[in-house]
Amino acid sequence: MGDHKEQPLRVGAAVRRRRRALNLTLAVVAGRSGLSVPFLSQVENDRARPSQSSLEKVADALRTTAVELLAAADPACSVDVVRADTIDPAPEPRTRSLVRGHHQMHASEYTGDHDAGRELQHRNDQLMYVADGAVEIEAEGRAYRLGRGDTLYLTGGVRHRWRATVPETRIVVVAVAEHIEAVRDRPRR
Repeated sequence: MGDHKEQPLRVGAAVRRRRRALNLTLAVVAGRSGLSVPFLSQVENDRARPSQSSLEKVADALRTTAVELLAAADPACSVDVVRADTIDPAPEPRTRSLVRGHHQMHASEYTGDHDAGRELQHRNDQLMYVADGAVEIEAEGRAYRLGRGDTLYLTGGVRHRWRATVPETRIVVVAVAEHIEAVRDRPRR
């Protein structure tokens, strides 16, 4: 119970995200697919499940595939537990996703160090929380030292890199998912 694999997929949200990403109206998708606007609205709101044939027509109208839409579908559950005992006992460093599926929020736990020389830049805002140990984060030309319990908030687009300064450091990173248009491009100074 609570495991999203037990639940049917809700393809409606994936269809809506794709349609909006292409800036298409339901009427345009209906015209391209040969399906009705009311039916497409019901699909997007998960009030109707399209047949394989209808899903393929929708996918064609959205210039994608049914497989891609299903891969981007949300599980039907609203609660999903990711157990700590599912951690792979691989040597450090390691990363594990704390949120399964295709959602508006992404969260990962990093244990140990990683490629400290690698510069990162995320499209949307993110929060870094030090669960154990300590890190040094370089962002926008400044260095920040964080210890257990400290957080650092980064606005989308901020270039940064980080490194663990203590063995067995654990960092939790929570971010708005990349497929969400949460931040408009900001002018560079």
